Amino acid sequence: MKLISWNIDSLNAALTSDSARALLSRAVVDTLVTENADIIAIQETKLSAKGPTKKHVEILKNYFPDYKIAWRSSVEPARKGYAGTMFLYKAELSPTITYPEIGAPTTMDSEGRIITLEFDNFFVTQVYTPNAGDGLKRLEDRQIWDEKYAAYLAELNSQKPVLATGDYNVAHKEIDLAHPSANRRSPGFTDEERQGFTNLLDKGFTDTFRYLHGDVPNVYSWWAQRSKTSKINNSGWRIDYWLTSERIADKIIKSDMIDSGARQDHTPIVLEIDL
Repeated sequence: MKLISWNIDSLNAALTSDSARALLSRAVVDTLVTENADIIAIQETKLSAKGPTKKHVEILKNYFPDYKIAWRSSVEPARKGYAGTMFLYKAELSPTITYPEIGAPTTMDSEGRIITLEFDNFFVTQVYTPNAGDGLKRLEDRQIWDEKYAAYLAELNSQKPVLATGDYNVAHKEIDLAHPSANRRSPGFTDEERQGFTNLLDKGFTDTFRYLHGDVPNVYSWWAQRSKTSKINNSGWRIDYWLTSERIADKIIKSDMIDSGARQDHTPIVLEIDL
């Protein structure tokens, strides 16, 4: 089975805009088409509460004619056009789809951050983890989220093996970002967030990239748009992950980044696993 995950940073912009960045985004979509994955998880769709428009669906069907769509948007009282997630999955698959709430603080459960697909013998679940925010103003809430999310994954794992993916908004270890010493209290690299990710793994999960590649350095999944040279210089962060239940880690075949060319921000990540 092949699965891909990508923080798209606005589905509407990627599919309908004529900007230079949108053209780069569509080039990535073209790449995903050629990958022919069974399941594609997409984060930060930024769609309205009503989800994809008819135009969005039509464009997606042109790219991915043999796929079905499951989506979740941010709804009141959360911000409009914020966060959001989507699955594209091969039409021959027939998962049970759930849109879990985990008892997260503030409006986090209303921000469309988790979708789970249940199959006979495993779960596939994606997450768009809340950012701690400028000035770490959301760090305390983020810590609660991490605890609640870890408990949710552990509950799934108690039932059957789990494949979990998404933008986790944390570089787990120093090797996972280019400039750790300069980012000690930056969102995504605080001790609190890193410990939260450690706690998640300790509940029985494997970081598939590190499982296959060990301590290979300088491999990242995100480069800041605010710096024009971040990708040229490979000043990146690895904050997007495919996790699996430890008991199926030996079935992992591939876990890598997919080249997104000149486009900064997130690059897609791919998992191949023999289930």
